Amino acid sequence: MNNNIREQKIETLNELLAVTRDSAEFYEDASTKAKNPQLQTLFADMAQSKNSLVGALSSEVKLEGAKPDTDGTFRGTLHRMYGDVRGKMGSDDYGYVAQLEESEDRMLHAFKDVLEDDDAPATVKQAVQSYLPTVKQQHDTMRDRKWAMESTRH
Repeated sequence: MNNNIREQKIETLNELLAVTRDSAEFYEDASTKAKNPQLQTLFADMAQSKNSLVGALSSEVKLEGAKPDTDGTFRGTLHRMYGDVRGKMGSDDYGYVAQLEESEDRMLHAFKDVLEDDDAPATVKQAVQSYLPTVKQQHDTMRDRKWAMESTRH
């Protein structure tokens, strides 16, 4: 593999790693602040799953002889700050679910964008394709939870 493709692969994987890490941290935070015990458990389970994906993506980067990104994204930091503000204002659990569902949208789009990118290395697309079912299932879980909560709010 030429050096340019290798660098592109590492960059793409690290971008996905940052988005996934943001999501894991947001779930961890929400699991400690949610009032509903079922949501606390769901959020903790989702955080654990996201952290497993972080580990898998980190391994992919290491296989390329590179150092995995250890920071999240700026937007992820803003989401966590927003979640903290909502939590301090006495936000109900719906606020966390809505923010986490938005985070899932962002993550799903990031993974799909790689698959649609004509310039993305085939090896990256193959790795992303293998992770996509889990990412989509997690997205759908939070979307469905949000819809269910919305139906009881009105």
